[in-house]
Amino acid sequence: MGSALETQGIVREPSRETEDPGSRRALLTRHAPLAGVLGLSALLNTWALSQNGYANTFYSAAVESMLRSWHNFVFVSFDPGGLITVDKPPLALWAQAASARVFGLSPLALLLPEALAGVAGVGALYWGMRRPFGRNAALFGALALAVFPAYVAVVRDNGPDPLLILLMTLACAVGVRATEGGGTAALLGSAALVGLAFNTKTLAAYLVVPPLALAFALCAPGTLWRRLGQLALAGVVLAALSLAWVSFVDLTPASQRPYVGGSLDNSELGLTFAYNGLGRVDGQEGTAGRIAYRPGAALITAGGPEEGGKPVTFPSLDHGARTVIRSEAGRTGPLRLFDRALGGQDGWMLPFALLSLLALAVGAWRGLRRGTRDRRDPAIAGLVGFGGWFAVEVTVLSLARGIVHPYYVSALAPATAAMVGAGAALLVRLAGRRGGLLGLLALALAATAAVQAALLARAGFMVWLIPLLAIATAITLVVLLVPRGAGSAAPGSPALEQAGPMGRSSALWARLRARPALVAGMMIGVLMVAPALYSATTWLAPVQGTFPAAGPHEAAGPGGVGLYAGEPRFFKGLVRYVRAHRLGSRFAVLTVSSVTAAPLILMGVDAAALGGYGGTDPALDRRQLARLVSRGEAHYVLLGGAYSERGGNSATVGVLSACQMVPASAWDGPPLERYSLVLFDCAGHAGTLARRRPAARLASLAHGQVAAEGAVE
Repeated sequence: MGSALETQGIVREPSRETEDPGSRRALLTRHAPLAGVLGLSALLNTWALSQNGYANTFYSAAVESMLRSWHNFVFVSFDPGGLITVDKPPLALWAQAASARVFGLSPLALLLPEALAGVAGVGALYWGMRRPFGRNAALFGALALAVFPAYVAVVRDNGPDPLLILLMTLACAVGVRATEGGGTAALLGSAALVGLAFNTKTLAAYLVVPPLALAFALCAPGTLWRRLGQLALAGVVLAALSLAWVSFVDLTPASQRPYVGGSLDNSELGLTFAYNGLGRVDGQEGTAGRIAYRPGAALITAGGPEEGGKPVTFPSLDHGARTVIRSEAGRTGPLRLFDRALGGQDGWMLPFALLSLLALAVGAWRGLRRGTRDRRDPAIAGLVGFGGWFAVEVTVLSLARGIVHPYYVSALAPATAAMVGAGAALLVRLAGRRGGLLGLLALALAATAAVQAALLARAGFMVWLIPLLAIATAITLVVLLVPRGAGSAAPGSPALEQAGPMGRSSALWARLRARPALVAGMMIGVLMVAPALYSATTWLAPVQGTFPAAGPHEAAGPGGVGLYAGEPRFFKGLVRYVRAHRLGSRFAVLTVSSVTAAPLILMGVDAAALGGYGGTDPALDRRQLARLVSRGEAHYVLLGGAYSERGGNSATVGVLSACQMVPASAWDGPPLERYSLVLFDCAGHAGTLARRRPAARLASLAHGQVAAEGAVE
């Protein structure tokens, strides 16, 4: 039965538990390889980590604000004054705030837990693959995840993705294990983990649900109705845990909590299913080709993209030519995951994962048809769970018409690594035999090496690896696919050993031919080199906090509080000015976007954003802003800057019509140009601020018809 199962592509290797588990040698043999993989992951994730500063300052500023009060903590307020929330659920920020509370607010207090979560994710994948696929597969999979470039990039940042990926990996691991015994407790545990992941990054967590439900329905013991009942109970747990915090926020009167950032209706439920949900898949304003240029948030604006001037460039990780941040992926389709935006982040082992999934599925199907395998085989549950997760992520990322930032493919990392590991272990076991599955996996090796060569050439990075890849691939294919001649000398024979250098070379070749499994395993290791080196480019410069990515020509961040060259002078001048003059009792300065407010909060200023992250949230209208001004809670408003080209909201329009512009010379501000930062003092103008703005004046500002600095009437 065992040999028959292996012939049909079973992915588990024979058990070796007969070795004394208590012996020191056995422990070393069992755990040293995993320790090495975890060590590599820790090295990639933490080396030069402190240079990243506060990385994603949007989240770092929120943590600073959340430490001010329990009210801010519970509602994940972005600003100290509790005006508007972060546009994500709370779990990742709660974890960061807990770290900052214990160790003090500092970059490493926010970044190190994320980096360690990345290491934990590698360990979780190993644990999840160990039972259904075997130890070798688990080791290969853990290694593939540790060197996955997009994964390394995000775990060196302080966004919610590291915790999301860890929870989804654990949920998949626990869900696959739940199918083995059909236990309700394990299934509910998996559902709870998905619920926690939902409270980290909403609907992105649910991509793992369909394959896990299918795996349990197909592979768990018991009658079909019992399995469906267990799944229904798990669905109740999932829904209850997912919606607990969302419901709490929405049931709290709007006057007693911050505005829900990112929403148009001040609702967490609306945010979940619109901006953070279907809008990401189906498209929404703000995605590529859907950015509307409007007046209303800057003193001088452009009329549209064609009038916006040159694109903003950023320093690259390798300190070479400046680069443009491409925040949106290219056209939809099966090749999107290999394009210029995404290929360097996820494409290195993708061909092997895709063809491994096919080989594993074919082997499982053959076994089921011939009766040599059973639906309750843990390997089939692992294939449906991890393989299904991989298929769902690939499909969504390839076809989504909304926002697909390059770092989104980090969510593809665990499932891709699982398929790589399972396929690699199957390849090693089939090496030396003949059959269609071996040929398919050999094709996977060749395709993966070709894609890696293309990615290296396109990036102009480590091109010396390309000929080595070609040589290693050619040798491996010959060893795996070309039958050994009957008359070839045996390795170690005296004739070969005494034939000089040529003989020793032939002896080495004979040894390789005699050990196809070893050659196959070494080739998998060779294919891990390029993504590992590509991932290590994140050491070269600070991470770009908003759009973290690996690769020598990807954009680097500024480190510190998130200010690029030239900006610290303006922000320091602004801080000095507002502190030296009349401060609002609640807000020292209000900005258009959270991107502009975040560095100010990290510099100790009680700033807030009128329009949330994207600058257009209706968090305040002009009358509400007027009430803040009349009560002395706010005086200064900083227009322009990030996302001001989108037109702001009613409050920013009111500032343009009613408030007094502060000359740039008074606060050491930037020159007056399109979308540049301009400071306004609204004190004493509450009455005018509350009145509607003449449309003609707004239209004139849209075309830049401001002759010089001065008061805006």
